[in-house]
Amino acid sequence: MKKFLIIFFSTLAFGLHQISAQVSILPGLPEKWSLQDCIDYARKNNIQLNTLRLSSNNAEQDLLQAKANRLPSVSASLSQNLVNGKKTDVVVGGLQSQANFSGNYGVNASMTLYNGGYIKNDILAKQLSLQSSNLSVEEAQNNITLDITQSFLNILLQSETITYLKDVLETSRAQLEQGKQRFDAGSISKKDLLQFESQTAGDEYNLVNAENNYKQNINALKQILQLPTNFNFQVATPDIVTVKEISPSLEQAQQTALTERPEIKNSSLNIDIAKANLMKARAGTLPSISLGAGIASGYANLSTDNKYFTQINNNFYQSLGLTVSIPIYSRRVNKTNIEKSKIAIQQAELALAGTKTTLNSQIEQAYINMNNAQAQYDAADKQLKTVQESYDITNTQLQLGAVNMVDLLQQKNLYVQAMQSYIQAKYSAVLFNKIYNFYTGVPISF
Repeated sequence: MKKFLIIFFSTLAFGLHQISAQVSILPGLPEKWSLQDCIDYARKNNIQLNTLRLSSNNAEQDLLQAKANRLPSVSASLSQNLVNGKKTDVVVGGLQSQANFSGNYGVNASMTLYNGGYIKNDILAKQLSLQSSNLSVEEAQNNITLDITQSFLNILLQSETITYLKDVLETSRAQLEQGKQRFDAGSISKKDLLQFESQTAGDEYNLVNAENNYKQNINALKQILQLPTNFNFQVATPDIVTVKEISPSLEQAQQTALTERPEIKNSSLNIDIAKANLMKARAGTLPSISLGAGIASGYANLSTDNKYFTQINNNFYQSLGLTVSIPIYSRRVNKTNIEKSKIAIQQAELALAGTKTTLNSQIEQAYINMNNAQAQYDAADKQLKTVQESYDITNTQLQLGAVNMVDLLQQKNLYVQAMQSYIQAKYSAVLFNKIYNFYTGVPISF
């Protein structure tokens, strides 16, 4: 029994390991993901985007249906009836049951010749709706791109933070070893040695905390990409992260965005759709002309000639007709539809104005953020160079025994703070620069 259990659990563990390995390394996916890999994968597999694409497919089907409404409609009908009844028998008297058979067959066709331009404007409205659906997909792609970029840069920020914290920890450990040697030699007190140990422990804590933040940011990006939780996701660190990029002026950026951004195009299309719907509503007040045609025949066994095909031939007839429908009074239905369509146009125009205002505000805020982040980066860069030089001098003095613990810890804290400010300012500058340029149609990339 014990041997059986060992074999069972070993097999189960191996199976779970195989499943985990399959999930961790999905076929066709990169081992290390660049920013462009993340964006391309999300655009192809994101549930929200695919849902919007299905809505676009529905709009395409509506357009095909609207175009097909210009064509004739044809239908066929066939009926075969059996009627069982009783009748008086004049020979023997009384009632006698008798079954009667009959059949009717026909083909009918109809076609709209004129309906006030309703079909034409319906096709136009459906074409515009399809374009609007495609623009909605593009809008969602832009939003997801920005989310991925911010999450990806957070990972790079934490990765660089981990790198410098490892260097800080390595320096602290070297200082601790040197402190132990000096303590053994009697040149420093137990209190100073404990301070060395405390700063090393603090640096270890900061490193663990940074590594945890890195994992959380990895998990956040995996959620955006909708990857399995146990997928082994690794980020490809770019060789160069450009902090300063050439950016257009605020006025140029706003002008470009107002002509190129999908939300503006979509809002403009909504006005055109509302106008097409107004023309459809006005078609309800105009006459409509339709053409109808049909052929039919029938058979009944009560006929004097019981031959089936003879009856079908004799009963065969054709029809052709023209119908004109003139609306006279619709209990205000048409007028209400027209007035509502006019209101819809005004609402769409207001929505476009609101979209333009919102977009201009977003671009202006992105412009302000970019300039502020750039200024903070320049200041943080200068501060780091100064503090690092001072910290290096303090470390040299420590090796010579010419500095006390208070000065050392003070210089170290200044260095750590300056490094953190520098890294934060660096990736903030990168993010806001890319966001600002993205509004002008520049793809996000490294």
